[in-house]
Amino acid sequence: MSSESLPVSWSAVEAIAPQAAMPVEKLSNFDLILQCQEGLRPGKALFAELIRRYHSHVEKVLYHLAPDWTDRADLSQEVWIRVYRNIKRLQEPGKFRGWLSRIATNLFYDELRKRKRISTPLSLDAPLNVEDGEMDWEIASDDPGPAEQLATQEFYDQLRTAIADLPEVFRTTIVLREIEGMAYEEIAEITGVTLGTVKSRIARARQRLQSQLQGYLED
Repeated sequence: MSSESLPVSWSAVEAIAPQAAMPVEKLSNFDLILQCQEGLRPGKALFAELIRRYHSHVEKVLYHLAPDWTDRADLSQEVWIRVYRNIKRLQEPGKFRGWLSRIATNLFYDELRKRKRISTPLSLDAPLNVEDGEMDWEIASDDPGPAEQLATQEFYDQLRTAIADLPEVFRTTIVLREIEGMAYEEIAEITGVTLGTVKSRIARARQRLQSQLQGYLED
């Protein structure tokens, strides 16, 4: 992938380090991140490969949080600039994906506070990731037929509508918890509220969603 097609302006990132001997595309994700942490700043080829592998993840996070924002590409570029400047601070390379999600989410919140307005309803095209089993929204099927596929689509349509109807504070916390899989403590830090408030908002959001989707959940 050429640097011209990457979503980052390289005029914004300087001090390029020497490149790795092994072709970057053959490095494991873990080794790629380790090599990006060497030197003063990541090498251009190394960092370009990091963007290639994780760009879609950043886009997904920002799309869920701000589907109506026309400047998500600018936010995405800022995410990668922050990664470039701070990747050496990541103490556990194996947790890079979660760290990247937090950078994108923090950036979204920074921008949201600047705009002082509420974002429009979130999109939930991707399956939900429920870690604690408190609410399972997946419809299991080894080989779904047309009827099952239609039922699944109808369910997610209802789910998107139900989440869109939630107050913004509930909507944001449930997305950070169920889609991004963030810990309660992380959500509290990002949103600037107490841990108890986060748990209360998530519990109330789940209650509202369960009430609206009761018919689908019982099926």
